[in-house]
Amino acid sequence: MVSFIEIEGSTVRGVFRERPNRFLALVEVENIILQVFLPNPGRMRELLTPGTEVILREELKETRKTNYDLVGVFYNAQMISVDSRVPNKLVLEALRNGDIEELSEYDLIKPEYGFGHTRFDFFLANERERCLLEVKSCTLVKDGIAMFPDAKTERGRRHMRDLAKARREGFRACVLFIIQRTDARVFAPNDETDPEFGKVLRDAALEGVEVYAYYSEFVGNKIILKEKVTVKLKQH
Repeated sequence: MVSFIEIEGSTVRGVFRERPNRFLALVEVENIILQVFLPNPGRMRELLTPGTEVILREELKETRKTNYDLVGVFYNAQMISVDSRVPNKLVLEALRNGDIEELSEYDLIKPEYGFGHTRFDFFLANERERCLLEVKSCTLVKDGIAMFPDAKTERGRRHMRDLAKARREGFRACVLFIIQRTDARVFAPNDETDPEFGKVLRDAALEGVEVYAYYSEFVGNKIILKEKVTVKLKQH
């Protein structure tokens, strides 16, 4: 089975114009400038350039200030999901279907699990072991290398330290990077942007935290989990 999730609701295409703040974008649709919600705090400087074609998903709720989410960007002949909420939904579906080989033997799958002061994305369990899984969204690729993060992330560093702590306390501990595009052959931490994250990720791996990366593909209204990508943690 190949796991996927669908983008629900109607979508429209527009042209990206500006990003006033981390979670707000200005997009032109049929000569009208709309304020839209951007569900991704990353920089995405190479993706969100003025004039780029984007995909908006309609989200009509009285409690919202905007009527659309910016969910996709056309870049280098591919459609890239930029919604950082998507990887968790996709991984949940894949866990249920047994489509992530390294994590396919768990009977219990529980999203959002508190461990100390940290909330991890998934708690997994079977008769033999307990596993904590953290999922990260990756949209930055340079020369075939997917990199995380694309902005400094204290939260990400804390997650890696706490995964290592969980490992010391007898849990299996994993971090899974979902690359939301198809042009990555390798995954590596982004040492240039956040060298401390790279350090704590490598330290966690040395303590037994497992590091995996898969890429996904945005086709039509579906985001599909694809193949595993090689993880390279060694620094040159």
